[in-house]
Amino acid sequence: MLTLDKIYHASYVLKNVIRQTDMIHAPKICSDANIYLKTENLQITGSFKVRGAYYKISQLKDEEKAKGVVACSAGNHAQGVALAAQKNGIKATICLPDGAPISKVEATRSYGAEICLVPGVYDDAYQKALSLRDEKGYTLIHPFDDEYVIAGQGSIGLEIIDQLPDLDAVVVPVGGGGLISGVAFALKSLNPNIKVYGVQASGAPSMVQSLEHDEIVCLDKVATIADGIKVKEPGVNTFEYCRQYVDQIVTVTDDEVSSAILALIEQHKLIAEGAGAVAVAAVMFDKLPIKGKNVVCLVSGGNIDVTILSRVIKRGLLKSGRSDTMTIQLEDKPGQLKGVSAILADMGGNVISIHHERASEDSDITDCLLRIVMETRNREHIQQIRKALTDGGFKIVG
Repeated sequence: MLTLDKIYHASYVLKNVIRQTDMIHAPKICSDANIYLKTENLQITGSFKVRGAYYKISQLKDEEKAKGVVACSAGNHAQGVALAAQKNGIKATICLPDGAPISKVEATRSYGAEICLVPGVYDDAYQKALSLRDEKGYTLIHPFDDEYVIAGQGSIGLEIIDQLPDLDAVVVPVGGGGLISGVAFALKSLNPNIKVYGVQASGAPSMVQSLEHDEIVCLDKVATIADGIKVKEPGVNTFEYCRQYVDQIVTVTDDEVSSAILALIEQHKLIAEGAGAVAVAAVMFDKLPIKGKNVVCLVSGGNIDVTILSRVIKRGLLKSGRSDTMTIQLEDKPGQLKGVSAILADMGGNVISIHHERASEDSDITDCLLRIVMETRNREHIQQIRKALTDGGFKIVG
């Protein structure tokens, strides 16, 4: 049974193991509210997950420790379990789908865990973990639906209220629900007036739909760049805690998440993974009633693959109006390109690439198409440039 005492005990156990992450004031994230960032992306292993994993493993009986633990994860939970097992001197076996990113596999291996690559997807790896539990007598460390894991994550709530006593609301990423369950229980137990908001990816709204239907819903499929919260079905325990202690859960799109990742990089020099940025995305895109409030966004993790990061930055630039691609239909005669270039220069658009195409089945035989990619300041700047081109007699077709 989850209690406030158990969360305080978790905080005590974790004191010399994890880092008490900083609370950073972030006034540029949203002008309508007073925003702070709880930087769990700077936690050891790069994510909050080590808190719950370590506390759960620390509370195992001696005979359970002697047999070892098993977990299934393609990401942050795997690294948290591996490190926690290493620090407690016990064996850990992590089951991962064979398509897991090499960087995550090697990061988990670096903490001393034995890796078991399973052909297929996450569900196949989970079934393998269950069979190893039954066959070898390992203790399964569940990523979210476990009272000790939830209590460990709840230690973040104690830190938040200690760092910002006059807090009005906290915004938390939601996948399986372990993080928000622990944080909400801790904060509501100490101050019932604090609002606790959750955020899911629009491509994986399992907790949102479960709460709407008032029963646990298992989604047929999930798709989002926020892989840390790409969960088809919430836990039995976490569903109940969310129903009791969470005020509202909203969703954000992948484009909004990309914009939030970009904002954290540019404004605060922080790297967040997709799941780690959803709380910031919800605030940036006005999804929650937080006007005039002291609000903490929980940046839950920073383990993003660098190849994904480059694509996310590109999407973020497009979403926030920092980049624009336009197609202009021109008469195929001398001086046209010069006219376009002069307007772009006067308006402050920085051209990145340009493609000139003469033949197009959709245009007149005497016309050509000019495709331009440029850097811009924001969406208003894009509209100003497009208006200036139109006023200059040019036809924008895309």
